[in-house]
Amino acid sequence: MVWSCDLSCVLNRQWPKRKISFSSHTVMSHTAPGQQRRPTQTPTFQWLSFAHQGLSEIPYSAILAQSDSLEVLDLSYNLLDEYPFNDLDRLSTLILDCNIYTSHIKFPFMPSLTMLCINKNKINNLPVFVEEIRRKFPNIKILSMMNNEAAPSYFNGGSLTQYNDYRQYVVSQIPGLEILDDTEVLEKERAQARKTYRIQQGGKGTSADKPEVRGVGRQIVQSRVRAALREPERYVKRDVN
Repeated sequence: MVWSCDLSCVLNRQWPKRKISFSSHTVMSHTAPGQQRRPTQTPTFQWLSFAHQGLSEIPYSAILAQSDSLEVLDLSYNLLDEYPFNDLDRLSTLILDCNIYTSHIKFPFMPSLTMLCINKNKINNLPVFVEEIRRKFPNIKILSMMNNEAAPSYFNGGSLTQYNDYRQYVVSQIPGLEILDDTEVLEKERAQARKTYRIQQGGKGTSADKPEVRGVGRQIVQSRVRAALREPERYVKRDVN
């Protein structure tokens, strides 16, 4: 099933116990005394989901038909291993969880993208993958890549030392990152990353770097982590064959 709607509709369908509202509504703009106030419309987020479809190829035509307004694209729980799109200029959030993407995936240059979820894939070479993310998504703020071999953690048997080293490397190479996996990047951690690894130059940011989108990103990552902890057999141990 394919559907698109505003963000509150999507979040409430996926996590019905956690009601989140981002529907469009009218607000009154600020005006000087004596001037007439005009209503303005707050934006909605256009979301398109192809999750749990068993896809081995990306449905290009259906996605490109929404390219002018699409901001959130969910291709999770499929059999995908490539992402060749380069015409989604408004896309800010990309969800690729539980596919078969490897460290050598090639993305198009997408300065609009601020959030990438690519949990439970086949990523095993951290430097190669992080370099691709750093170059192609210069304004990324939220990256979640849990339960990949390249991201050692309690999900896949990694030690605390391995987990800390992984985080420091990613933060050092993508210094604009605000959330990595399920945890916010703190200044103390960022400072340690600078000492441990050569830090890259961060992007300057664009109009796509919206605080409301980042807030939604935090909720998406945190909700998926909580779901994984409640039902590990569904998320952590699910094989994609």
